[in-house]
Amino acid sequence: MVMVGLFWVTADAVYVGSPPTAIGDCVRLTSDGLEAVDRDDSRAWTWAELRSAVVEDVPTAGTAGRVSRLLGSMASAAAGAFIGEGQPEMRLRLETEAGPQEATVYAAAAGGSEAQEAALSQDLLARLVAGTADPGATGAWGREPAREGTPEPAVRKALLQTWARPRA
Repeated sequence: MVMVGLFWVTADAVYVGSPPTAIGDCVRLTSDGLEAVDRDDSRAWTWAELRSAVVEDVPTAGTAGRVSRLLGSMASAAAGAFIGEGQPEMRLRLETEAGPQEATVYAAAAGGSEAQEAALSQDLLARLVAGTADPGATGAWGREPAREGTPEPAVRKALLQTWARPRA
């Protein structure tokens, strides 16, 4: 499992925010769109149905002590997936063909996300919604290089920029 910006990347899936909690709550990014899973109501939207997707209430952190906070927050997020608590809540606000929607996502970085990574993540979401970025690129990366662990900040930023590039 690897955290890149506002995304949690595994060999099998890409999540907005943290991986699923103990009760399965999560928002999964797929090649078809976004899927919000929670105990009360699971919903899915295709990329074509979405007009916008923005993560709000993102906790941000400065660069001082970032590495230790990142490692600690990843451990906290992983533990939170098992016990279902301790992760800051964020909101995924969506504009859809049917009107506004909202889903709760949990911050994978309990100590906060670096502001530039959060901005690049928002840009990636906007490009996915616009159809100008390939949603499969993130998942493809998760199947191989992600096995090496969370990359350094410069590499994470470069990955987000690469994933947001227009489709070939």
